[in-house]
Amino acid sequence: MPEQSVHISGYSGGTLSVAAGACFRVTDVEGSQIADFFALSTHNHFEYLSTAVTRMVNHTLFPKPGEPFYSTLHHPIVTFMEDNSPGVHDMLFAPCDHQLYADRGLLDHPNCRDNYSSAARSSGIEHHVVPDPVNLFQNTPVNDDGSLSLGLAMSAAGDSVVLRAEVDLIVIVTACSSERVNGGGSTPILLSHCD
Repeated sequence: MPEQSVHISGYSGGTLSVAAGACFRVTDVEGSQIADFFALSTHNHFEYLSTAVTRMVNHTLFPKPGEPFYSTLHHPIVTFMEDNSPGVHDMLFAPCDHQLYADRGLLDHPNCRDNYSSAARSSGIEHHVVPDPVNLFQNTPVNDDGSLSLGLAMSAAGDSVVLRAEVDLIVIVTACSSERVNGGGSTPILLSHCD
């Protein structure tokens, strides 16, 4: 029987298989934690959620509840069903990576790119593509001059979003590793099927 929920520790990632038509939830367990969210077609790992295509088709920086996220093939891949959070999310930032922390002198710091790749391999995804994530609960608004602010995540303990799979999916979530935007440390995310 497929797993019904995955507890993702801080500074790590996890996966969940979700059938087409089923809903799943991403929950910030302790508050002020960003969840880097990725979704790939179970049957074609080169079809995955594309933040760029989603922005282009929807003409917005982020979908509203009831609107879809689109895949690399321009198909609806996930629909944003409910937002039980302050509603602050991001689709502009790439996942943090080794080089970001190495530039700060942090050579062994965990990062979302490596955590994504590890979780992807555990699900049989062998390609080296690391998609740009949907950064749930990330507070990095665009300023009037086009610059991006780095605010702390505004989500509280138990805040969540609900999404519906439009195709059979492998969902990958990493608990963002950046202390700068997560309130000082990386804490757990719960990835679960809806009741």
